[in-house]
Order: sequence, then C-alpha cells, then structure tokens
Amino acid sequence: MFQALSSVLSLLIGAGILILGNGLIGILLPIRLSIEHISPETTGLIMSAYYAGFMLGSKYGQVVIQRVGHIRTFAAFAALLTATVMVCALIFNPALWAVLRASIGFCMAALYATIESWLNVRSSNENRGQVLSFYMVTNYLASALGQFLVNARETSGVELFCLAALLTSLSLVPVVMTRVAGPEISGIRPLGLKSLYQASPLGVVATFGAGLLTGAFYALAAVYANRIGLSVFQVSLFVAVPVFAGLILQWPIGRLSDRYDRRTVLLAVLVGAATASLVLSILSVSAAALTPLLLASAVLGSCLATIYPIAVAQAFDYIDRAVMVSANSSMLFIWSIGATAGPLIASFVMGQVGPTGLFFYLTIVAVIIAGFTRYRMSARQALPTSEQSSFVALTTSSAIAGALDPRADPLPEFYYDDVDPGDR
Repeated sequence: MFQALSSVLSLLIGAGILILGNGLIGILLPIRLSIEHISPETTGLIMSAYYAGFMLGSKYGQVVIQRVGHIRTFAAFAALLTATVMVCALIFNPALWAVLRASIGFCMAALYATIESWLNVRSSNENRGQVLSFYMVTNYLASALGQFLVNARETSGVELFCLAALLTSLSLVPVVMTRVAGPEISGIRPLGLKSLYQASPLGVVATFGAGLLTGAFYALAAVYANRIGLSVFQVSLFVAVPVFAGLILQWPIGRLSDRYDRRTVLLAVLVGAATASLVLSILSVSAAALTPLLLASAVLGSCLATIYPIAVAQAFDYIDRAVMVSANSSMLFIWSIGATAGPLIASFVMGQVGPTGLFFYLTIVAVIIAGFTRYRMSARQALPTSEQSSFVALTTSSAIAGALDPRADPLPEFYYDDVDPGDR
C-alpha cells in the first residue's frame, strides 16, 4: 500500500489542490448569486452550465491530450481555468457567468482526464484498486474541505475568487514536474447507448437518475441553505457534511451490494434518499434546526454517493470485461446529461414553491427511479451473487478513471510526455 501511494503521491497532491479550488468556486458562485438576489431559475441555469461544459470536456479533452501530450494539456487547461475564475471576480454578469461556468466544467473534465491517465500508468494490475481508492479519498476530502474555504474572506468581495484561482494555478507545480508515460486513450470510445441499455436497462436509468439527483443537490444546496437563513459557515457545513458522509459510507453500502441482490440495495438507497429529502423539505421551515438538517443531509449524501457506482456495477454484471472502460465512458456521458438537466428542473421548482422545492424535486426523482428499480426486479431474474461483478467506489470525473477500475482491462502505455509530438 505504501509503495502504491508513493508512486502517485505527487499526482494526488496536484489533484487535491485543483479540487480544493474547484470546490471553493462551486460553493462561492451560488452564494454570491443569492446575495445579488438572482432568481433560482437563473442560478440553476448558471450552475447546470458546469455539467454541460463537463460533458463536452469529457469528449474533446481526450482529443487535446492525444495531440499535444499530457503535460501541455494540463498546463493549458489549468491556465485557462485560472483565467476563467479571475474573470468571474472582475465582471458580475449572470449571462457571462453561465458561459464561464461552462468553461470551468470543460477545463475540469480535461484536467481530470489528464491526471487519471497518469494515475493509470503509475498503477499496476495488482494495485489499481488501491490507487483508485487513494484517488477517491483525495477527491472527496478535497471537495469537502474546499467548501470551508468560503469562510476565509467575505463572499461579496474578490478575495475568494483570487484564492480559488491561486489554488488552480498551484496545482500545476506537482503535476507538470512529473515525468511519466501516458496511456493509449485513442481507443476509448463510448459503448453504444442502445447496446448498453439492452445489456442493463436499470444501470442506464439509475445512472441518469444519479445525475438528476447529485447534479441538482450539489449545484443548489448552497442556494437552499442561504435562502433559509444559514450563515456562510453553516452553508459550507451543510454542503460539506454530505460529501464526507458519501466518502465514509460508500464502501459499506457497496459491500452490501456484493453480498445481496444489487437491485435490492439500490432500491433501499433510493428510498433512503427520498426519505431524507422529504425530511429536509419539512425541516427547512426553520434554520434553527441545524443539527437535524445536518443529519438528514448526511443520510442524503451517503445515498447519493452510492447510486452511480451501484448503477455501474449493475451494468458491469452484464457486459464483457473488454468493453468496461467504454461502458464507463458511456455511463459518464449519461450521468452528465442528467446532471445538466437536474439543476435546471430543480431551480424551476424552487422558483415556484421556494427553497423547499429542491427537496420536493429530489424526493420525486428518487421515488420514480425506485419505482423503475422495483419494476426491473420483477422483469429479470437476479444474478447469483457469485456471478456479480464486485462493487468499486467511483467518481464521476472522466472516462479514463474507468481504466483504473480493477474490473476492467487496463489501457496500454503509449508515449512519454517529454517527447515531441512529432517524434512519437
């Protein structure tokens, strides 16, 4: 384990610093929009633009990596991300912020792909699972800690934007100093959606549902918390607690899905998400009920964190190992569509019924996906647990992360980044 960690430590440090900055800007923008009295519908549009950009970045970021190499790609997109955040600080304009938010999503997708492809090469067949776990922990911890950085300065000023830009630029240092080969990623092509749905209808629908749920919650939770009267620190706590809960409980829930019918566990998780959302919609009438709010949000966060990896595991139960990386790419695309639509729909509901609309929306979506899960349980015989693929905790970052999955075939090593592209 120590050897596996030491081989990827510099990359994990770079990823952690980058995600810290992204976590900060992710909570700062909705709070600032709320302070400026921007409507929930407009806020939802701006926040959903991140996932739209992320979806495009997942597709076209790999093209840039293949053309100019990993180090140049990381440097270019980190610089663009830093500049984008600084423009947010200089100009307050909701329409412009939507474009900038999409640019942030595009850059983050490309940066994730670069880091994860390096992690893929630094790991062996024997320790890929450990490397993926280290990366998962880094991702979740940095994302949660990034929420608390919003307390460092006043949210109405430019200092926090500068801090986020500083972190994204500093992430360059440990990453670009890394000299390592890159994997062959040109062969990663999404598995056809029709073929994927035919193999696992529940896996596809649950993946889309995971996007609808997580995209809406993490885009608008800060807006909800701010509108019910929580302080900035309480808002950061309300958003960070579900992230920590998702990190802690993802593996135990995943192990249950390996021991029992995976669909039963997924159904229980969806019922838990619906129940926690319903409780939050009731508790939100009083900001004074902070402890119950945090407990309910922790339950919701732990449920939301497990829907996507359980959905992927459900799909992997019915597809060949050789196409698992491509299947992961397709499922990430499906998740991104849901995550783009989720904040748009949820913000419209919030605009009609108030802050509690976010959790009314989450409750309804979770119930619908739970109903489909129950239907699929009656439509197809469950696989024996001995024939199920193993649960693996996953992030919704890039298609290349799927190559770190020990269930899939690894990508072959391709070239060295310090070799001129024309000499490859």
